[in-house]
Amino acid sequence: MVRKMKLPSGWYPRDVETIDRYLGSYLDGRSGRARAVIAPHAGWFFSGRLAGKALSSLKRDAGLVVVAGGHLPPGHPVLFAGEDAVCTPLGDMPVDLELRDLVKDEFLRSGLGCAADDYADNTVEVLLPAVRRFFPGASLLWLRLGADKRAMRAGALIARIAARLGRNAVAVGSTDLTHYGPNYGFCPKGLGKPALDWVKTVNDRRFIEAVLSDDGDAVIERALKECSACSAGAVLCALGFAASFRASGTDGREAGSARLLDYATSADVTETADKDSLGRAESFVGYAAIELA
Repeated sequence: MVRKMKLPSGWYPRDVETIDRYLGSYLDGRSGRARAVIAPHAGWFFSGRLAGKALSSLKRDAGLVVVAGGHLPPGHPVLFAGEDAVCTPLGDMPVDLELRDLVKDEFLRSGLGCAADDYADNTVEVLLPAVRRFFPGASLLWLRLGADKRAMRAGALIARIAARLGRNAVAVGSTDLTHYGPNYGFCPKGLGKPALDWVKTVNDRRFIEAVLSDDGDAVIERALKECSACSAGAVLCALGFAASFRASGTDGREAGSARLLDYATSADVTETADKDSLGRAESFVGYAAIELA
């Protein structure tokens, strides 16, 4: 059974030429070094460039891509795509059924509830055309996790099971950052350029620093108390995945090697054509591309 994509037109391109245009220079054959990254999941018009930069930093010879999404509250069961494959504009991407079943069994034994992901949600789906473009021969593990520390343990379990099965695996944690303005009911610093500057230099910066420091407690606190990320569970899953590879000595990466690849907001995109109004958008969202390990 193949999962049909559920998001309406406009979230991401539906043809290879437009997909390649968004991904641009990241398709030049360079091979990244990362095992795990953080990527944004807004529509490609807003964050496709940053998602491409994050995905292009992954090891290009990977045979399995774990895409962890969120938009789930603390304590929510982990959601898995239940199908055998997922439809993308570039062809169907197979789900690693053996890995998925072993992961679900281990999650259940560890007290992590599991359920089918039957919803139309952008946190995983919007990234899949780029995942398929960068990793045309790879299989997929699709899951979404709640915003609590169990997600970090889940990421480590996935990495260990993938290694046990001999999978050359990489992971993507999917999140956008601060959703600011009247559209989102979050305006602690008023409106206009001062608010945009605060999001860029304070609220989003604090969350990014927590990720770069591999501080799971701070990631949760920033996301839930400061409203600086919509899918903290996905971030924690990627952090746990990366930590497991570091602990095993795979690829020689060490703690503290995470780095911010790029940062932007939707205001940077929507107001580029009007330089005089740059920074005056009332509602906007932050995005970061981060290499973890």
